Amino acid sequence: MLRWLARPAERCLGRGGCGSGSGAGGGGDGLLWHAELKPHASGEYSFAVAQANERLEDQGQVATSPASTFVGVYDGHGGPEASRFLASRLFPNLHKFASEQGGMSTDAIKKAFHATEEEFLHLVKGTWLKQPKIASVGSCCLVGAIANNKLYVANLGDSRAVLGHRGPNGRGVVAERLSNDHNVADEAVRKEVIQQHLDDSHIVVYSRGVWRIKGIIQVSRSFGDAYLKKPEFARDPIFQQYVCPVPLKRAVITAVPSIKVHQIGQQDLFVIFASDGLWEQLTDRAAVEIVFKNPRAGIARRLVRAAISEAARKKEMRYVDMQHIERGMKRHFHDDITVVVLYLDSHKHDAQTKFGSLDGFRFTNAPADIFSPSGQTVEPTVL
Repeated sequence: MLRWLARPAERCLGRGGCGSGSGAGGGGDGLLWHAELKPHASGEYSFAVAQANERLEDQGQVATSPASTFVGVYDGHGGPEASRFLASRLFPNLHKFASEQGGMSTDAIKKAFHATEEEFLHLVKGTWLKQPKIASVGSCCLVGAIANNKLYVANLGDSRAVLGHRGPNGRGVVAERLSNDHNVADEAVRKEVIQQHLDDSHIVVYSRGVWRIKGIIQVSRSFGDAYLKKPEFARDPIFQQYVCPVPLKRAVITAVPSIKVHQIGQQDLFVIFASDGLWEQLTDRAAVEIVFKNPRAGIARRLVRAAISEAARKKEMRYVDMQHIERGMKRHFHDDITVVVLYLDSHKHDAQTKFGSLDGFRFTNAPADIFSPSGQTVEPTVL
């Protein structure tokens, strides 16, 4: 079960591919990693990551076959364990359930999310007495899947997928959000959480400058975060002493994803999948305009640089100044940032896609830590 831990990048995941720009300095300036433009079933994609935390808590991956494409962006919190687990197990589970059902579907996605969550909670239950903090790590989870000319987008938390499609009369570009932010900063989400917990007048409180559930967490849906879903962890004296002193009577967040199915049309140009590190700095519209107006090669890297430049500008600094800030300290300026730009070039109307072996997919995973000299990645694992 512990095979989900990071593996050396030179193994190239055993299934066909590592990012060609992997390692610190992949972006040419020491601030980010990127993969060169690569093909997928419906076009091309670009991929980049910037690390702000001492340990990279974001993980990202793309898996491609001749007939389908999977994209995963996992924005961890409390540590990298949950996002790394997602990078190891979610795609194998998604492939398994889609294969069993004869193709991709919302039900297959729900089952994959549930199975991966249960696997992680099982791991937590077996290790938390020795490592209490494992019960407090979690991750936002954004997944895109293309099959049979449909784009499925599923998410937990506040990572985001934004579609760029042609504007009226084929002019310009329009940004269309394909995911829901599960963050109590949004009034509608706060109301939803309050309505679900009418017996708790302090379910959402304003703490440290933002709205938080129980004064702890901003997202209302996530992967992991066992202590916010299983009260037995939060009530345990060891956990309260070493991790979090807030006792809970029942679960306060869920791992049920929002899912949207989009029929890909001729007007659809590309989709940006990114962790909230990008969206904290750039609007949907600004990001879509950057992709629309610039060459494809290195476009994800360009978006990451635009976000870092904006974070620097807010502190009256320049992008080049960020090169001299130590990792870990960068978190005072911006979060980890993961970006995948998926171009939608071909619109296929084939019969229902049959999923072959997972070995038929080519994987590109971001490094587990972009400053690591060993250039490790997280290997998808079939149990």
